[in-house]
Amino acid sequence: MLRWIALGLLAVQAAPPTSAQPPNTAQPPAPAQQAVAAPAPRVFASDYGLVLNFIKPDKTKDFEASIGKLKEALQKSPKPERKEQAASWRVFKAVEAATAGNVLYVFVLDPPVKGADYTVSTILAEAFPNEAQVLYKQYADSYGAGQNIVNLKLLSALGK
Repeated sequence: MLRWIALGLLAVQAAPPTSAQPPNTAQPPAPAQQAVAAPAPRVFASDYGLVLNFIKPDKTKDFEASIGKLKEALQKSPKPERKEQAASWRVFKAVEAATAGNVLYVFVLDPPVKGADYTVSTILAEAFPNEAQVLYKQYADSYGAGQNIVNLKLLSALGK
């Protein structure tokens, strides 16, 4: 599976992202406002999921720090689906430069938890409500060319 993903990523890196979008750009709401202004959930309804993150080269430390806080948030959450997400969510950093000199980080969801929200700002706000605004700003400001969200359905397992 990872070889197949690696080949696909090489193809994606060769061309600029056509469906790039920034991470959920709505600021995470203050705890009292969550019901009113929560960002749209990121839910995967497929067998596999990829998120291609194009990060500014001078912001990789900030992005990686955000991923560290995300890991901590998933692990300390009392919600069972967050623990399931942590078990199947891997983060990779491409060795080669991505388009426009950005650094490519890939979230591999194998498999994604059905119905679970993968919105990073939501997960961070749940775990760190007093730090949510600062954490989200650090995360969002690290993006160069945004994200590509990819839902994958297995077509063929060539080794079987």
